[in-house]
Amino acid sequence: MSNTKTQFQKDLKNKKLTITSEFSASVEKVWKFWTEKELIDQWWAPKPWKAQTKSLDFSAGGFWLYCMVGPDGTKMWARLDFNSITQFIYFTATNSFCDESGTLNLSFPSSIWKNNFYKTETGTKVVVEVSFSSEIDLEKNLEMGFEEGFKAAINNLEELLKK
Repeated sequence: MSNTKTQFQKDLKNKKLTITSEFSASVEKVWKFWTEKELIDQWWAPKPWKAQTKSLDFSAGGFWLYCMVGPDGTKMWARLDFNSITQFIYFTATNSFCDESGTLNLSFPSSIWKNNFYKTETGTKVVVEVSFSSEIDLEKNLEMGFEEGFKAAINNLEELLKK
C-alpha cells in the first residue's frame, strides 16, 4: 500500500522548486511508474486531464514527447529531454512546452529537472528539483498551475501504487 506525503518548497532566490513525496512501494516499482510510458500515462496528468505519450526514449539523449488531453479534447504538448540517467537513483531532464512534432515553444519557460529516488525503511522517497533560468520563469510556471497540477498527479500515482 502507498502512503504519500508531499512537500512543495519554493526557493525564488535560487529559482528552484523542490517537491518531496514518499511512497510505501519499492524504488524499482516507483521508478517504473516514472519511466515507462504505459505507466506514466496513467498518472501524469491531473484529473480530469489525461496524459498521452506520442514517443518515449528513456535514455540519455532521448526524450519523452507527450500531451495532456483535456476533457474537451484540448491538447497541451510538452517534451522532456533526458540528460543523464542512473537507474533507480536519479535522472535529469529539460522540460519544455512544444508542438505535436516536438518543436519547442520558446514563449513558455523551460526548466531543468532532477528526479532523485531514495530507498527508505517504508518504501521510497522521491525528491524532484525543478530549476528555472529566472525568478520570472519560475513564477510564470506557478501561475500556470504547476503546483496544483503536480500535486494532483502525485495523488494519481499514489492511487495506482495502492493497486
